[in-house]
Amino acid sequence: MVFPSGMLRGLRRMSLRPTITPAVKKEGVNLSLGVMSKHREIVILFLADFFTICLGWTVYFLFRVRSGVIDVGAEPDFWVPMLAVYLFWCILFFAVGLYRPWYAASRFDELTLIFKTITMGSLIVFFLVFLDDAGKPTGTNARLLIAAYWVIMLVSVSSGRMLLRSLQRQMLIAGIGVHNTLIVGSSERSRELFDEVEKYPALGYKIVGFVGLGGRKQVQHHRHLPVLGGLDDLPGLLDRQGIKEVLIALDRADRDRLLHIVEQCNGHRVGLKIVPDLYDLVSGMARTNQIYGFPLIEISPQLMPPWEESTKRLLDIASSAIVLAVGLPLWLLIALAIKIDSHGPVLYRQERVGKDGVCFKIVKFRSMRSDAEQKGPQWAGKKDPRVTRLGKILRQLHLDEFPQMMNVLKGDMSLIGPRPERPVFVEKLSKEIPLYTRRLRVRPGITGWAQVRHAYDETIDDVRKKVQYDLFYIENMSLRMDLKIALNTIYHILLGRGR
Repeated sequence: MVFPSGMLRGLRRMSLRPTITPAVKKEGVNLSLGVMSKHREIVILFLADFFTICLGWTVYFLFRVRSGVIDVGAEPDFWVPMLAVYLFWCILFFAVGLYRPWYAASRFDELTLIFKTITMGSLIVFFLVFLDDAGKPTGTNARLLIAAYWVIMLVSVSSGRMLLRSLQRQMLIAGIGVHNTLIVGSSERSRELFDEVEKYPALGYKIVGFVGLGGRKQVQHHRHLPVLGGLDDLPGLLDRQGIKEVLIALDRADRDRLLHIVEQCNGHRVGLKIVPDLYDLVSGMARTNQIYGFPLIEISPQLMPPWEESTKRLLDIASSAIVLAVGLPLWLLIALAIKIDSHGPVLYRQERVGKDGVCFKIVKFRSMRSDAEQKGPQWAGKKDPRVTRLGKILRQLHLDEFPQMMNVLKGDMSLIGPRPERPVFVEKLSKEIPLYTRRLRVRPGITGWAQVRHAYDETIDDVRKKVQYDLFYIENMSLRMDLKIALNTIYHILLGRGR
């Protein structure tokens, strides 16, 4: 079986961690009352950490100020530093990913991340405290203070998290907070997978039924579970059953069905996991971690580390605000030139499809005649007669794109990402190009890997080629790659390669 290059790179980054991508609640979906939402879980984590971090600071304060072990001349304030320290840890925990859902994940992995984060953060906090004490008649022992705060925080936060995870595990075993799950695959493999899942209720999978492959491989009823349909019924079942997880159990002869299953799940926020022995073709390229000795490979892992994702958004906000503010005289001059050059509005607004299929209005400087689309939506071609005289210059220098900084500031778009398309084209291309809707997993961008590596869209073949570049970007998202794309975009602007 041959996988698309973007998908193969995604396989290489897979882990066996059964983390869950929360489903989007839609109208008409009868969700289980026992499901704990992602937002509720994060709120509980915030509250638990607030208690343990403040408790850790209190114990540290008593040791440092009241115990007599450390000679402190003047007693420092308690409340304001405690709140400041909590905000510091809250931001740091969020950046490293300690507030992403750890649904049925390895507690050892979480403890390891806590250890690394607190070790780094304790050094930072100590130096902040040291600066606060500068000039005061204190005889503090620096190494002792670092060690004391590190131990106190490590014990406090780790104990709180493990207590919370143990409680969560007991809730899952009791059926509270479980995730509705489908098993898709061949008959024998599906039954075997179901029997294995039932042995580990703490995984939180509530199997609601089977989906067969059709023909001779159709899944048979097993114990109390029904066959809910075939592969073509999968998208509707995901909505109607409130599915959050899809477990894939295929025979080796059915490998060609995997791509079809992924396509059917595109556009739905569900976790996709597969029995790992199907991936002997990439044997040794996927790191394996097992929970309760139960391995499942995740097909759609997290695209970026949480700290990179947060940094990317902060860079989007800062860059768009600076460009809009500093470039205001130029934007006003361009607006005046557009008014003089041709009849019509200065700005051009058009509906586009963004992240998770949510539509928004994109904003650009108008570079075509106001009646350019009287015959309906169509792609721009070379020497397009609809482009105005000034529009040709704006397009060559990419100046028509700059009002999209307002979309970036609002959060509809990012500086770097796949270009957003119109709903009519998305609907058409989703039917004609496999995995096209995977582009909707991320915020669309003003520029992207496809834009610096390929020409403008003129035919369906151009779109297919650019989708390959977009999928490559999605599976390899990083700040380093964003920087590479940004530098290539600047190079293209300086050479006037736009049109």
